[in-house]
Amino acid sequence: MNSYVNMGVGALLGTVFVLMSVSIASEGIFHSEVPEKEGFTIVAEAPADAEGAGEAAVAAVPIGVLLASADATAGQAVFKKCASCHNDVNGGANKVGPNLFGVVERPVASHEGFAYSAAMKTFSKDGAEKWTFDNLNHFLIAPKKFVPGTAMGFAGLKNDTERANLIAYLRTTADAPVPLPEATPPATN
Repeated sequence: MNSYVNMGVGALLGTVFVLMSVSIASEGIFHSEVPEKEGFTIVAEAPADAEGAGEAAVAAVPIGVLLASADATAGQAVFKKCASCHNDVNGGANKVGPNLFGVVERPVASHEGFAYSAAMKTFSKDGAEKWTFDNLNHFLIAPKKFVPGTAMGFAGLKNDTERANLIAYLRTTADAPVPLPEATPPATN
């Protein structure tokens, strides 16, 4: 072998040696223990039958009962979750979602200038369906379950208090807020 080949092979072996040494040294210096608890737990979705049962359990308390103790001021804080996609100002522009000023008792899929999904238009029954307190409650629990095919990508508010506070706040964003429904407790068997 000539000297140039020997130098090339030597340089290659020297580089490999340096890289392996740095790798071993950095593993010893920056070694991290396996965490006791995982950072994120991946939960498999439940079958459709179990999901429906869970939704029924969440919506077991009538909205009138929930709204009787709701706090609209706390609902304004909950609305911050909605504010990236919705506006709550009278005459405000639509964002990714429609403006929600005066949404309570407004016909579904009726806000002017917003392009609603086909699923929402079907759900609206040509303007016959309204955003009642009950419809808002069920929609906010799980939008994609209440209106299958809706473009709204929000997972929902499972917490009764947060949801009631949000609906109470949305009620106040109107020129003339709609009266609250009666607080009829659920029937017990």
